[in-house]
Amino acid sequence: MDEVLLRALTPRVLGILGRRGADFAAAEDAVQEALVEAVRVWPEDPPRDPQGWLVTVAWRRFLDATRADTARRRREDRVEEEPPPGPAPSVDDTLRLYFLCAHPSLTPASAVALTLRAVGGLTTRQIAQAYVVPEATMAQRISRAKRTVSGVRFDRPGDVSTVLRVLYLVFNEGYSGDVDLAAEAIRLTRQLAAVIDHPEVAGLLSLMLLHHARRAARTAPDGSLVPLAEQDRGRWDTTLIAEGIGILQAALARDRLGEFQAQAAVAALHADARSAEETDWVQIVEWYDELVRLTGSPVVRLNRAVAVGEADGPRAGLAELAVLDDSLPRYAAVAAYLHERDGDPETAAALYAEAALKAANLAERDHLTRQAARLNTRGRR
Repeated sequence: MDEVLLRALTPRVLGILGRRGADFAAAEDAVQEALVEAVRVWPEDPPRDPQGWLVTVAWRRFLDATRADTARRRREDRVEEEPPPGPAPSVDDTLRLYFLCAHPSLTPASAVALTLRAVGGLTTRQIAQAYVVPEATMAQRISRAKRTVSGVRFDRPGDVSTVLRVLYLVFNEGYSGDVDLAAEAIRLTRQLAAVIDHPEVAGLLSLMLLHHARRAARTAPDGSLVPLAEQDRGRWDTTLIAEGIGILQAALARDRLGEFQAQAAVAALHADARSAEETDWVQIVEWYDELVRLTGSPVVRLNRAVAVGEADGPRAGLAELAVLDDSLPRYAAVAAYLHERDGDPETAAALYAEAALKAANLAERDHLTRQAARLNTRGRR
């Protein structure tokens, strides 16, 4: 069973059902039932046209649910003929679905969560980690969002800022999480940039390209993480870096600074340094100051503490860290790094071990565990 193929086809099938008049909740339920049927049937009898098969089965499930629901009988007269088996139109509706899920009846936070779950393919756990909330809280938020849009037709798209937030979170999950969605997020952001002339759309595209340019160097042959300072910069994709910096410069020239442009500026400074030692940390701190002003995000403040530790010394970084909530994701890892640089390996080792227990994925957990073991071994010598 090709799970990657199923994930890729899901938004297209949702889009086709949406164009045929299915409301969001019913379409999602129908497609989920079709996917379950595919898992059961395809291993023994794979279809020649997977997308056409899913459209046909999902449409049948939708029709059955519609006919069984007396509250929706009025729409039965408008239901078009069931689509015949065979090739389905090759139309990419993914970006349109992102806008439609960002419905005006939802708060931005709920719209993002719903889109990540329904279209982005992320699990509730992954979304909860991105939002830094308990999984149960996120499950309730997604359920409320589904109830809100239940019965709403796909004809009132949401705003660009919400869609940008979704694309950003999808990229982050693909870049550092368990599911590879980064390339898809870049593809969709390129599409968005082609039709919407906005500096923050350009800023997000630049940010994605600059981070993606370093991807090949982020892991060793054994799959272990390689920290930014230790990466082989010769493996960075200079073509993507040049494109990302060019897009960012054009966006910044419009003097409408936003969060994604500021983040891209930080990434550009890292990309521009020929070695870790040549990184312009003073400028990076200045860009983090802008990000704090724009967002007030505690995660941004945490990253700023690292930059301050590099620019002004580890004790300055620890002072910035001391005023932040120690329950923040990666707080213990940042504290461990700064304590190690400040010459306190014992405290650093304990904090690395604590951070490993809280790591969001296996690669990060293994990296932090190795850091703790390295310092503990050094201390026993």
